[in-house]
Amino acid sequence: MAAPSDLAFDPWDPAFLADPYPAYAELRAAGRVHWFAPTRQWLVPHHADVSALLRDRRLGRTYQHRFGHEDFGRTAPPPEHEPFHVLNDHGMLDLEPPDHTRIRRLVSKAFTPRTVESLKPYVRRLAGDLVAALVEKGGGDLLADVAEPLPVAVIAQMLGIPEADRAQLRPWSADICGMYELNPSRDAADRAVRASVEFSEYLLELIAARRRAPGEDLISGLIAAHDEGDRLTEQEMVSTAVLLLNAGHEATVNATVNGWWALFRNPGELAALRADHSLIPSAIEELMRYDTPLQMFERWVLDEIEIDGTTIPRGAEVALLFGSANHDPEVFRAPAALDLARADNPHISFSAGIHYCIGAPLARVELAASMAALLEQAPTLRLTAAPERKPNFVIRGLEGLAVEL
Repeated sequence: MAAPSDLAFDPWDPAFLADPYPAYAELRAAGRVHWFAPTRQWLVPHHADVSALLRDRRLGRTYQHRFGHEDFGRTAPPPEHEPFHVLNDHGMLDLEPPDHTRIRRLVSKAFTPRTVESLKPYVRRLAGDLVAALVEKGGGDLLADVAEPLPVAVIAQMLGIPEADRAQLRPWSADICGMYELNPSRDAADRAVRASVEFSEYLLELIAARRRAPGEDLISGLIAAHDEGDRLTEQEMVSTAVLLLNAGHEATVNATVNGWWALFRNPGELAALRADHSLIPSAIEELMRYDTPLQMFERWVLDEIEIDGTTIPRGAEVALLFGSANHDPEVFRAPAALDLARADNPHISFSAGIHYCIGAPLARVELAASMAALLEQAPTLRLTAAPERKPNFVIRGLEGLAVEL
């Protein structure tokens, strides 16, 4: 087992962030698990291991359902971070059964396939309008003009957030998501705490308004959802709404711009897509695999596990490298090649197991709508400048994507 320090894995190096996939190949070749001292995590780079551990109940997104911080060998978060952790720790993504099971069941009563299906006309119309505006001015920033406003508007529409309030959603979400990066700075933590307080206060007011006057929106549905007398608490509703917004658009925004940047770098595949729009569904899956929006997902080791002869003790943390798993040649033929017609594509960009992304069907609808609108209305779309990569590892995206017709 080689130490990552001897390899090219450096999640703070701009060269690595620009293209982490060669470093992942080194990690996979060097072994199935690696200790990474800077973050005190065990890195897991192979698809089979990542996929299995996502489903392994000896690991968890939290440990607090079974252990206190001291019992688990961990230090409690700083008191000044409490607003972020209260918000984050009551969302189903960071809970384990039985709380996770109860909340996901109740949320599923409001967030149904029928809900997603009913949104399709709105999503397609909005995507078409956004692309039409981009075309009318001859180009612009694909991120700011299309990729970002589409999923933000869709999840806000679902939640019933008034249009006048929607501008603040993206900054709140971006600041909260800053805490999911490796070793976030104090400034990033302060912004996340401030956004957690402001977003929570806003949602509490909105929930109170929906209690007085229920509507057809998801907030009203979450208030009404119950099962055998069980209901979501107010904090669970706030945390669920924030999770749906954060997860519901961060990944979609980044999947859109990462995907188009990949298409511009692979003109043959882009030409094939422009010639045959029936490739859109498989193209979306391949672009999610090729440049994964969420590169890493963490799990706590609740009960000792062993990977390839290495014992990982209770209290340790594993970093499941989604980006590496999605480029594993044991699973994907020629993984470094973009193949929009790839038929066998078991990527794990939406995770797996009990924490499989509840919004995956909606994300696919959004990605398909924006791609179809761009292919139909902007068939000569081209890049005007190479984009800058955001200085993030976990949530992988671009600062912008300048295009013209």
